[in-house]
Amino acid sequence: MPQRVKRDYYEILGVSRNATDKEIKQAYRRLVRQYHPDLNPNSKEAEERFKEIQEAYEVLSDPEKRRLYDRFGHNWRTAWQAKQQGIDVENVGWVPPTAGEGFEWEWTDLRDLFDSFSDWLNGFFGSGTTRTRRSRVSRGRDVEVELEIDLEDAAFGSTKRVTVPVEEPCPQCEGEGGTTRPCPTCGGSGVVQQTRGFFSIGATCSRCRGEGTVVESRCTRCGGSGTIQTNRTVEVRIPAGIEDGAVLRLAGQGARGRDGSPPGDLYLRVKIRRHPFFERQGDDLYCEVPITFAEAALGAEIEVPTLYGKVKVRVPPGTQSGQLLRLANLGMPKRTGGRGDLYVRVTIVVPRDLTPKERQLIEELQRLRADNPRAGLWQPRR
Repeated sequence: MPQRVKRDYYEILGVSRNATDKEIKQAYRRLVRQYHPDLNPNSKEAEERFKEIQEAYEVLSDPEKRRLYDRFGHNWRTAWQAKQQGIDVENVGWVPPTAGEGFEWEWTDLRDLFDSFSDWLNGFFGSGTTRTRRSRVSRGRDVEVELEIDLEDAAFGSTKRVTVPVEEPCPQCEGEGGTTRPCPTCGGSGVVQQTRGFFSIGATCSRCRGEGTVVESRCTRCGGSGTIQTNRTVEVRIPAGIEDGAVLRLAGQGARGRDGSPPGDLYLRVKIRRHPFFERQGDDLYCEVPITFAEAALGAEIEVPTLYGKVKVRVPPGTQSGQLLRLANLGMPKRTGGRGDLYVRVTIVVPRDLTPKERQLIEELQRLRADNPRAGLWQPRR
């Protein structure tokens, strides 16, 4: 009997056992952004971690499944299946089968054992009913694409229409991959009987993988894959203050699932284009503004462009090239409210085409000012 060690679902999501639904959902979203396979290509560890996270969230986000898990641990699935058969597992002292402390039977084996026992009961009591093949309903695939926006979109928020390439179930074969026929190995039940000691246990058919059917001829449209590539246009709201690299999740906007199963999610990774004038650092913005020598020496009032319109800025007398002037509350919106600051870096522009008169006046200033700006510079050891 195959066995495997299972981690605690609360430990996987990093929450306490009395965590609220909101805390569980927040933990799940944070971990999905960190371990999603599309964000960690070629990482087997991230892929396995992502599967653990999905499994844990499936249980802890469902009140009834979570209640069974809190009582029966990793045997919650067997308890769940028993409840579907009408067994009052929570009030009659029902104890699920176990394979020893720290281990869990593979669910396929437990489910087959339970189903086989149900079939035996039906036959013994003459109900004449038999178990139908299991339907394998899988959630649609998640899709991730990059969304490029301008700095202004990030500052003020906007609504974008995005065309996303997705794989959808083929409409011609309805995702089956072609025309199908009952599986000759299991006779269409999806299960084959295996003898294990004194028991005859149903196991998933390896040929049809439990589907009960096999493809007889491939679909001419999808070539037997069951999916086709198509484009979908979605509308997404960009929140004000969003950061470069942030991921927006659109629930149910990924690839459609098969057989009526729910669709996957769409993840949009935001990339903010480089702005020709502003540079963003967190919630603050930086820009560079040229001033004349006279404005720097004597002081002046200059006009500076911001994302929110032009403002007048006072340049103090004696301003040096490269000096930063802070304009409060004119940066990017903060998620906590308010805005960051705008820092204006001034650069002194030296004229190249001096007239004889201008040159004469500057030479006169040089004679009047005997300052040596290089005095006190580091000197090499002799």
